[in-house]
Amino acid sequence: MKTNFLLLAFLAIGLGSCSSGGGQEEDILPPTPEPDKPLLVKLNCKVDAAVTSRATDYGFEKNDAVGIYMVDYRDGAAGTLQPTGNHADNLRFVYDSTWTPDTPLYWTDDNTKADFYLYYPYAVVTDIHAHAIGIPTDQSTEAAYKQGDFLWGKTAGASPTEQAVNITAHHVFSAAVIHVKAGNGFTEEALAAANVSVRLNGLRQQTTVDLADGSVSLKGEASSVTPLKENDSWKAIIAPQTAQREGLVSITVDGKEYRLTQGDNTPEFTFEAGKRHTFTITVSKTNSGVNVDIGGWEDDGVDHGGVAE
Repeated sequence: MKTNFLLLAFLAIGLGSCSSGGGQEEDILPPTPEPDKPLLVKLNCKVDAAVTSRATDYGFEKNDAVGIYMVDYRDGAAGTLQPTGNHADNLRFVYDSTWTPDTPLYWTDDNTKADFYLYYPYAVVTDIHAHAIGIPTDQSTEAAYKQGDFLWGKTAGASPTEQAVNITAHHVFSAAVIHVKAGNGFTEEALAAANVSVRLNGLRQQTTVDLADGSVSLKGEASSVTPLKENDSWKAIIAPQTAQREGLVSITVDGKEYRLTQGDNTPEFTFEAGKRHTFTITVSKTNSGVNVDIGGWEDDGVDHGGVAE
């Protein structure tokens, strides 16, 4: 009996301890809210339609890769593009109907604006203010012509958004398109059957590009450029520069070369960044050789006629 009384006493003590606290329930803490997910940066990169100088002349193609720098605003003011330490440093984006980065890129927060810098084609950059670009002097193949293209673009003050940030890429180089037509002493059939080649002379094609503003600086010595033949015309990518008009264009017909002369024109001609200059050349047999008339440039509307002798 004594054992039973002791057992009941222990049970009573246990029940009393369980009901301590005056019958009040313990406070239940609310669940911890999930942190906001970072906002993913999306890009929509386009080529300026004003000038088409890609090999396909239709803008970016599948597997094209661009380099992106993202520079955050600080205290409401735009930041300065630095070699390193930007929010994004030369991050590669690859095109396949949409632009995909090598690693995901996120906005700093929901409020911080940013400037975006784009260049094409993607490469290892050792100097953001003097990115070396050598334009091929032999552009007689489509691959070499395409290799000469370089694009740069900037979108300033973009606010954090779920939508894609639009960046328009501009051509920092110039383009030349040359059409050759039959004049006096030639028929279209005879000219088409002849072995005709075109060359641009006295041009510097080694350059550096400042990725902060897209400006181009010339390097190296002048040389000749062999353009790409496309149907009945020739085209080439040219670094922006001022060149001597005398002998700028040479045309070879069945082994005989004729060079453009200055004539009554100014002694120099300027290839402008982002512009495509179209030469319409009429080849005519004369006692002294071949006359070459150059029609007005598409972009400046000035007649730059001349004679090749």
